[in-house]
Amino acid sequence: MKNQTLFPIGFQTSDFRLPISHLILPVLIAFLFLGLEKVKAQSLDEYLIMAAENNPGLKASYARYQAAQERINQPGLPDPELQVGFFLEPMERFMGNQQADLQLMQMFPWFGMISTQKEEANFMAQAQYQLFLEEKNQLMFLVKSTWFDLIRLKEEIRISQENLEFLKKYERLALIKYQAAAGGSTSSSSTPMASGSNASMSSTSSGASGMASMGGGNTSSSAMSQTSSPSSSMSSGGMATSGSSMSDILQIRISMKELENTIAQQKADLEPFQIKFNQLLNREIRSEISLPTGFEAIQLEAGKLAVLDSIQSNNPMLAMYDSELAAYDQQARMAKLDGRPMFGAGVNYMPFTAREESGMMMGGRDMVMPMVSLSLPIYRKKINSRVKEAELLKEATVLEKEKTKNLLAMEWANAYRDWENAERKIQLYGEQRELTQQNMSLLTTSYSGDGGDFEDILRAQQQLLDYQLQEINAINLQHQSLAKLEMLSSSSIPLND
Repeated sequence: MKNQTLFPIGFQTSDFRLPISHLILPVLIAFLFLGLEKVKAQSLDEYLIMAAENNPGLKASYARYQAAQERINQPGLPDPELQVGFFLEPMERFMGNQQADLQLMQMFPWFGMISTQKEEANFMAQAQYQLFLEEKNQLMFLVKSTWFDLIRLKEEIRISQENLEFLKKYERLALIKYQAAAGGSTSSSSTPMASGSNASMSSTSSGASGMASMGGGNTSSSAMSQTSSPSSSMSSGGMATSGSSMSDILQIRISMKELENTIAQQKADLEPFQIKFNQLLNREIRSEISLPTGFEAIQLEAGKLAVLDSIQSNNPMLAMYDSELAAYDQQARMAKLDGRPMFGAGVNYMPFTAREESGMMMGGRDMVMPMVSLSLPIYRKKINSRVKEAELLKEATVLEKEKTKNLLAMEWANAYRDWENAERKIQLYGEQRELTQQNMSLLTTSYSGDGGDFEDILRAQQQLLDYQLQEINAINLQHQSLAKLEMLSSSSIPLND
């Protein structure tokens, strides 16, 4: 079974402005091509797409990414400042009566400040995007893991039911043997025992009269004991065969009861996984889940170290730390730029009205005065502190990245160990299963013919059931390990056909 790790919503790492509505449309068109009828058997890839589109946690993570993306557009020039002053009574000046005073000022940050702020916001958005990818990978892993557990339980139920049918066949075989043994013992105890008793009685009477004349009274009792022993041995042999057959039947029925209870428990275990799977897809908990038939072993095409290289190159958490490091570099640069002066340019407008002086109208011309300003960042302590903060955060991020890299290597090693263990177990249990099936055929033939021990058959049947279940669990562990490796590498791992 090949499973591709999807990039379910269609983003690219270099593109941070693709609206989600553009991504859902191709998925809907793809489903339309499948037809309007209900799809009877959905693949794992289709369920992964459904989870990516519907899971509320993944939607929330994507919304956080979009919110971080909006910060890119926020840096810019400060808002211009307008100051307006009105005189309640006109102020007398040489140029006339001043009515008001209006000032308009625009400040300009140091060169490169706005672009640096946008770069910092862009890197932080990329870091949030990598967190979104990490949550997407974890969701895909949970969907795959639950899917494989559902298949495992379905296969365990199927195997248990098949073994229950085998036990029913053995029960019928034991019943036939019991009836044959009971019929044989009844016939041997009727006709042969009647003729044997008549002969013993005649011989006993003649022997008794003969011995009485000779004076030997003990001979009659020994003769009776000798004549009665064949019939008693035949009767006891038939009863022993009948009793052992009934014991076999009871042993089978005990095993059947235990297996029926196991099947009931397996069906009960299936429900929580069904609920979990539907909840991951954010749909009704009783929704039908289409599972494939069979659970096949898989083989990796990629080498062990190649998978580790893929993890270290593609894991979203490592990429997130790289984005954070770049953002902290921009923060340090922003702090240094804040230590540079800010320029301001504006205009001062003063309206005047003419006033009468010595019988003549004086002034009345408005005045426009250009203005410039310059900030003086002389307090350097806060600037130096911000630069130091960015450097320490960068150092902490480097250490966190190294820690995460080590943890990823440990998870890779554990996943590969589980994979290799599963491979060995699959081969082992497959060989044991085949040998046990051959042994059961021999034991069944022996039991049907010369009456072998039925407990050996039941013991072999239990071994076969154990090997089949352990083989299914090993295959499930193999698929779980593959899903874990794909989550860590954030990409699909090639498999051998």
